[in-house]
Amino acid sequence: MDIQSIKQRFGIIGNSPTLHRAIDIAVQVAPTDLSVLVTGESGVGKEYFPQIIHQFSARKHGPYIAVNCGAIPEGTIDSELFGHEKGSFTGATDSRKGYFEVAGGGTIFLDEVAELPLSTQVRLLRVLETGEYIKVGSSKIQKTDVRVVAATNVNVAKAIASGKFREDLYYRLNTVPIFIPALRERREDIYLLFRKFANDFAEKYRMPSLQLDEAGRRLLENYNWPGNIRQLKNITEQISVIEKERNIDASVFQKYLPDYTEIVLPSVVSHKEEPNTFGSEREILYKILFDMKADMTDLKKLVVEILQKGPENTARGRENDLLIRKLYQSTDTAYEPVHPVVKTPPYSASGEYKGNPDWSPNIRKNGPSVMDESANLNADIEDTEEFIEESLSLADKEKELISKALEKHGGKRKNAAQELGISERTLYRKIKEFNIE
Repeated sequence: MDIQSIKQRFGIIGNSPTLHRAIDIAVQVAPTDLSVLVTGESGVGKEYFPQIIHQFSARKHGPYIAVNCGAIPEGTIDSELFGHEKGSFTGATDSRKGYFEVAGGGTIFLDEVAELPLSTQVRLLRVLETGEYIKVGSSKIQKTDVRVVAATNVNVAKAIASGKFREDLYYRLNTVPIFIPALRERREDIYLLFRKFANDFAEKYRMPSLQLDEAGRRLLENYNWPGNIRQLKNITEQISVIEKERNIDASVFQKYLPDYTEIVLPSVVSHKEEPNTFGSEREILYKILFDMKADMTDLKKLVVEILQKGPENTARGRENDLLIRKLYQSTDTAYEPVHPVVKTPPYSASGEYKGNPDWSPNIRKNGPSVMDESANLNADIEDTEEFIEESLSLADKEKELISKALEKHGGKRKNAAQELGISERTLYRKIKEFNIE
């Protein structure tokens, strides 16, 4: 029998080469008992091919049972497929035959086979390999002679990788694969299917058949049809029932197409160079981290510079010296003190500058005057000087400097950031981090 007669017998519409190839494979594999896996998107008509295989096989006089595996609850799927004994579970008031027992000598079509739970997949694998199964609640092994044809619209490779489908079962089912193309991959068949459905509904509802103008036909063929043949059939029925006018143009047809933006239209390819963009979120995160590291390094340098230029007294100088050493160690930089720590202050008790070369007279401009603090001190009682322990935490120093900069510039973050030598974004982040009012 040729392909054209097979299409007429089973009501298959289309002249696509990929569709003809699928029909040809089904006819060739039919005389064997090999397992067949039919794949394709939802709504492409996968249910016709198990019927072709059954009718052209030696089992055509045996039973043909189609089972939607996704429609059976997980708790009862084993009972439905393999049967159960009386009292095997609550509600099992009598023994029951399963589909594999009923379909003995014939063909069973397992639609949406990827929806089977893993425990049922193990049972199915045993049936395919040995022809044996055990009823729920029984210990007796039973034999069955059945041809299995399965179908799924799931990406089986992804299901295997995620642990939702057994790899050994896939290879056992996929002895002969048949792929059914999506409707958008056989656009030459779209108008033929529309005419078939329009005539069928016109006869069913006893009304004139729909007619499409040229613009409406182009719209029909350029739409992506995510629901494939099932969607085309439903929309044709809607228009047939709702629209009183039998001549349908593009504007009327467009109202029934959801997601109209999915229509495939020619696009203009621009050869202009696009600005550089980040390839992934990971690259964006790396960029932010590098910026933060650079800002932190700048802030450390600023703290070091301020501490080196502004010692207030001998005790503070020693503490600053320790803090500077700690900062340089954290940045792996050799430390060379700029201002050696001295025991004698550069000002006398009367406030006169003594010209000590280790101190700069500009210190009075950079911090509190040492003269004011040492006016009542005498060099003879230097050993009784009180040392106040300060925190050496970098976070405390950063918070202190940021607070002073904001106070100095009246809360203006832009000016404070320029004063601190950091970006305004980093300053804003630090204000939130330290909870600075």
